[in-house]
Amino acid sequence: MPFRLDPPKSFKDLFAGEHAVDRTVAGMFVCSGDAGAAEICAGAGLDYVLIDAEHGPVNLESVLAQLRAVAGYDCVSVVRVPFNDPVLIKQFLDLGAQSLIVPMVNTADDAAAAVSAVRYAPAGVRGVGSALARSARWNRVPDYLARADEFITLLVQIESAEAVANAAQIAAVDGIDGVFIGPSDLAATMDLLGQQDHPDVVAAVKRTIADVKAAGKIVGVNAFVESQAREYIAAGADFVNVGADVAILARGSEALAAKYIGDDSGTGPASY
Repeated sequence: MPFRLDPPKSFKDLFAGEHAVDRTVAGMFVCSGDAGAAEICAGAGLDYVLIDAEHGPVNLESVLAQLRAVAGYDCVSVVRVPFNDPVLIKQFLDLGAQSLIVPMVNTADDAAAAVSAVRYAPAGVRGVGSALARSARWNRVPDYLARADEFITLLVQIESAEAVANAAQIAAVDGIDGVFIGPSDLAATMDLLGQQDHPDVVAAVKRTIADVKAAGKIVGVNAFVESQAREYIAAGADFVNVGADVAILARGSEALAAKYIGDDSGTGPASY
């Protein structure tokens, strides 16, 4: 008898159904491209890891290795694709990435294009290759072609002043499960490069949270500083991305250097 199975839980399952959690969902970036780092982070107890194929040094093969590393843990894998391209999105889906973030979505038309990329015809343009792909576990997932939408979570990233203005319309697009807000690029488009904590940027993030929730969709934000993460949780964020593997390694190794070598003033080992 052929082996039959369903894929693991998708990101949207954290917010509804038997896998839902009764609190703000928390996760982190894996930007190093390393499957070992992804596995370590997946076992840390967070709800999800976000594999970054936009800014991280990754290709399809390394994303596949990371997906496999995370699969052994009770942690959802999410992949941020490089850009809103139907060919790339098809490839990441076929790898078995069920939960995607599509960056730089500025309009409802951009959002609709992302939806089309994750759906099979006639609802979309995703190419049919399930018999050849990990997404359907090589046709071991029963009726995958008809059920693919059950497994896929599509989040789009709002990270510009234009997108903030269009947040309600973007969130209202059928097939969009939620929105992820990127304060860094948002600040840059507001002529506040590097000032994610500027009051105008914070206000824009909070306005977007309210607009997306009013549309009935889940909304999250990137916030590595705890006080800012807590502020966005209080504003209604459903999920928060609270760190990154490379940032944790950078700050942790700096702390060790400061402890045993001292700062760069030449004063020797720091005393604690």
